[in-house]
Amino acid sequence: MKFVDTAEIFVKAGRGGNGALSFRREKFVPKGGPDGGDGGKGGDIIIQAVKGAVTLADFEYDKRFQAGHAGHGSGAMKTGAKGEDLKIFVPCGTLIKDENENILADLTEPDQFFIAAHGGRGGRGNCHFTSSERRAPRFAEKGDEGEERILKLELKLIADVGLVGLPNAGKSSILAAISGAKPKIAGYPFTTLTPNLGVLDVDDARIIIADLPGLIEGAHDGKGLGLQFLRHAERTRILVHVIDLSAKNFLDDFNAVRDEFRQYNKKLLDRPFLIVGNKIDLNDPEIESNKKILGGLNFSFMVVSALTGENIPELIKKIADMIRNAPEIKSEADEKLNYVQELPKRVNKKLEPVKIIRLQNNIFKVEHENLEKSVARINFDHDDALQKFAGILKRLNVEEALENAGAREGDKVLIGDIEFDFEPNIVA
Repeated sequence: MKFVDTAEIFVKAGRGGNGALSFRREKFVPKGGPDGGDGGKGGDIIIQAVKGAVTLADFEYDKRFQAGHAGHGSGAMKTGAKGEDLKIFVPCGTLIKDENENILADLTEPDQFFIAAHGGRGGRGNCHFTSSERRAPRFAEKGDEGEERILKLELKLIADVGLVGLPNAGKSSILAAISGAKPKIAGYPFTTLTPNLGVLDVDDARIIIADLPGLIEGAHDGKGLGLQFLRHAERTRILVHVIDLSAKNFLDDFNAVRDEFRQYNKKLLDRPFLIVGNKIDLNDPEIESNKKILGGLNFSFMVVSALTGENIPELIKKIADMIRNAPEIKSEADEKLNYVQELPKRVNKKLEPVKIIRLQNNIFKVEHENLEKSVARINFDHDDALQKFAGILKRLNVEEALENAGAREGDKVLIGDIEFDFEPNIVA
């Protein structure tokens, strides 16, 4: 399976159903009142984390997602059917961001979900618009369009242990030795091109180990496998620095990795870590000298041979002990942000003044969020729609605002997708 850890998708929630324009027609009821039901709510787009998924490869070609539209209302106060929600499944550890890289959700546990786009509200039927002056309203609302947005998905593997080091240090061999995993292993750099996962069962603990791709100097700027390596290191609870003990400048290799951490995310330097010197099976005079150098460092270390298994049981025990004492990794989302997006609180925007923008000498655009939504809901095919439209303009003093901005009779006025000629008497 191809490993993909970033993707960009477009999501659009379902449209709300239209409200119904209907009047009761019953035998022996000569004056039946309005009974138009409401339109249903459009379907939501829901992104949910699931077990078993380990890549975002499904989103390389499938990038557009549309939830179901709602049914329209009908007579006898019948509400239209709700639009079908659409669930998008992602691996645990998936960050969801907007176009500006703001984190919207961090799905780290199975079944956590995030409402990525809310379905449109259903339009109200004419039964809602009766009053002492209007006994038989001949208009109903259209449903709202569903939300739409572009989202960026970023997968950061969730593992207890991250094996890190320069290419060809022996990380894949150690993963195979301690967990029974079967990663690709060869005697040349960059054998590991994508993270490999292994499972280590110790007593009652189940430890997930990630063999992260080797990096080179400048990885924090994207060189080599760069950010792909560093991104996944952020999710691990402890780090195991694997070094080639036969290398003459093995400390330079270790410091190079630490320096990449420093430049990418300084918090990685505070992560508990263990140095593992590999390849002690080699008949190399450098090894004994380097073991003495390791002993003089103020760091926790071990020397092993992934090839022969020497000291591997001790390494397993050491890793298990470190995991028992290691802190959990916190979600990257703001603590105030629930992984289920909350609906925004209602704000009374009816009292806010409208904004008039003069586009050309005789074309004016009216901006006001509440006004634009209200106008979009008007079904101008209905008999009393213009009366309702005029009432909305009057409540928000649109005529006065247009005249103050220089609009004259016959000028074009734009409100959302609606265009009409300015007639001052329309709101009289």
